[in-house]
Amino acid sequence: MWQNKIILVVLVALLFALQYRLWFGKRSIPDYLALQQEVEQRQKQNANLLQRNKLLAADINDLKIGLDAIEERARNELGLIKEGETFYRIIPKSTN
Repeated sequence: MWQNKIILVVLVALLFALQYRLWFGKRSIPDYLALQQEVEQRQKQNANLLQRNKLLAADINDLKIGLDAIEERARNELGLIKEGETFYRIIPKSTN
């Protein structure tokens, strides 16, 4: 009879030890969930970077192909105008 109690105590102790490791030990469920969230964040970052890379590749392709893209960039980024053109800046009314 006392042997059954000893076996039961050993099994319960083993169960608690395994449960402790599962919930609080190294590579536990909380660690797994944290890593899973990190993977999701990295996947989102990678998707954003992939989209940015596609836009940059399209810009590079435009710059290689034609002068229109170069002219547009010069106008937008550097404020350049062609000879004989008149530059107008429209300033919206302030709401004060």
